[in-house]
Order: sequence, then structure tokens, then C-alpha cells
Amino acid sequence: MEQGEPLVNQTVEAMRQLGQLAPPAPVESNIHCLSIVGQIEGHVVLPPKNKTTKYEHVIPQLVAIEQNPMIEGVLIILNTVGGDIEAGLAIAEMIRTMSKPAVSLVLGGGHSIGIPIAVAARYSFISDTSTVTIHPIRLTGMVIGVPQTYEYLDKMQDRVIRFIVSNSKISDEKLRELMFRTGELVRDVGTVLVGKEAVDVGLMDELGGLAKAMEKLNALIDEAKASEGG
Repeated sequence: MEQGEPLVNQTVEAMRQLGQLAPPAPVESNIHCLSIVGQIEGHVVLPPKNKTTKYEHVIPQLVAIEQNPMIEGVLIILNTVGGDIEAGLAIAEMIRTMSKPAVSLVLGGGHSIGIPIAVAARYSFISDTSTVTIHPIRLTGMVIGVPQTYEYLDKMQDRVIRFIVSNSKISDEKLRELMFRTGELVRDVGTVLVGKEAVDVGLMDELGGLAKAMEKLNALIDEAKASEGG
């Protein structure tokens, strides 16, 4: 039997049973791909029909990546509507404090708390047709109408703004202007920036897709190796 026959048989069987193509055979790689998709789930479990990224799954992955000597870089793919603020910030802080280079790529959308995760990487890309939504923090469910609640919201808002500003090229004033620009809010979902607009305001580093993201990540890996050798 020839070497390629088992893979061919597997592909044919998958097409017959599931109507799907078998995934490519795994290969050794020094780059780990981390996907942040759907809604970022925090302390509250979302309904099973929701597409979610669970922070209790992502954080151990990041710890394992940091400890694995075979992995030299991380590619973060984002297509998220946002979600739990503290869970998103926790993931963003983990990415920002890794010793290994990370590059993020927004495909489709990187909305709300997905923005801090995108800018936490050493370099961020957004595709031409992708969007990011910047909006004030909102709470879902019952809110106790006391001054302490609004003070907590203000502090949380400042945490998000401070993280984004310190990890991107956007200014505090510009970010707040986009966040609270009530005249252009799209049905109260925030200010929407498409592709190049996100780069022009300094939120994302560059317009590009998978090839550019991989090229940049490999360059950062080479730089890291050179600095260690020097």
C-alpha cells in the first residue's frame, strides 16, 4: 500500500459520512494559533447555542505556550463580538505579558472587549473588510441604581481605556471621542471602524491578512532569537 492511500481513504470516508473534507495532516510548527471567536465567556455560563471563547480554556493554553520551548510565537485570530469585560482583560494581560512574540489578526470583527485582546499583541493586523466597534461599557441584567455602581462602571471604563491607549498608537482623547460620540452611535452599539479606519486612528498597527501576519510574526521571532544570541 502506498503512503498516501490511508489519507485518501480517510478523506473519501469523511466526505461520504459527513459531507466534509478531512483536515490537513498535522505538521510540526513553531507557531501556535489561538482563536478568539464568538462571545467571550466569563463568570456566567452562556447558553449552549452561543459560540463562545471560555477564558478558563484560553488562560491555561497561554501558560502552556509560555512554557513550551518548541513554540516560538503566537498568532491570535479574532472574530468576536466582545463579552465579559474582566475575562477579556485577563486574556489581554496574559498575552501582553508573554515573553514570546504574538501577532493578532482581526478577521470579520474584533468588537468591544475584543479590542484590548487585539492590541495586547506586539503587532496587530486588521483585514480590509473587518470592523471594530468602540462603545462605552454597559452592564446586562439588573443594575443597582446607587452611586457606587456608577463609580465602579467609571473605574472599569478607565481600565479598558488605559490598556488600549498604552498598547496601541491611539491617544486617550481620540479613543474617548470615538467611544462617546453619541451622534454617530449605530443603534447604541458604538462607533464602527472598518479596516483602514482602525489603522488611521492608531488603534490597529497595519492593514493586512494572514500572509502579512505570518511574515511579521516570523520577523519578530527572528529578532527575539537574535537578541538572545547577542
